[in-house]
Amino acid sequence: MPVSVLLVDDEPLVRAGLRAVLAAQPDIEVVGEAADGAAVIPLVRQLRPDVVAMDVRMPLMDGIEATRALLRTVSAPPKILVVTTFENDEYVYEALRAGADGFLLKRARPAEIVHAVRLVAEGESLLFPASVRQLAAEYGDGGGNPAARAAMERAALTEREAEVLRLMARGLSNAEIAGRLIVGTETVKSHVSAVLAKLGARDRTQAVIAAYESGFVAPG
Repeated sequence: MPVSVLLVDDEPLVRAGLRAVLAAQPDIEVVGEAADGAAVIPLVRQLRPDVVAMDVRMPLMDGIEATRALLRTVSAPPKILVVTTFENDEYVYEALRAGADGFLLKRARPAEIVHAVRLVAEGESLLFPASVRQLAAEYGDGGGNPAARAAMERAALTEREAEVLRLMARGLSNAEIAGRLIVGTETVKSHVSAVLAKLGARDRTQAVIAAYESGFVAPG
């Protein structure tokens, strides 16, 4: 089945450009569009997209609040890819904190847009890990978030799970982690699932954000 995508942006030209790029791919289907974050929840319930590509800044409800609302109210929510003009933007980091799975620059080349949607849909690697690390260094708490530290302590990760989390933070995919640790991919998937469950993280992006904010992994 193709990856189904909902486009949410207040600029019609941006939506048209994203639709043209994504609809040209045989494994991606654009199932709907919206001009504001306020329309996301009813459209997600109606269309059940795999991925929502959503502008981080919109006039009525921005991508951060829409992400929070979506994850709070929709069961089995889609992956969320925030679309932004500026890479080093506090709004982007707040969207990731709120639960977004990754971000995409509006000036990205077509191949990068397609890659981002596929990668976020698969959920087996971190999108733009170096940029996430930079954002955490600039806008995170530098390991000084007491709640994140407490959550990491409560998680009580095993030595192997801790190793897997560090490699996740570096952006390695499950297959790459398996090669690094000389174990099977299914074993890595089990470790990743255990890390997410122990941290109460929706996905690997949220686990990596928790790792940075708790000081478990240094973003620098």
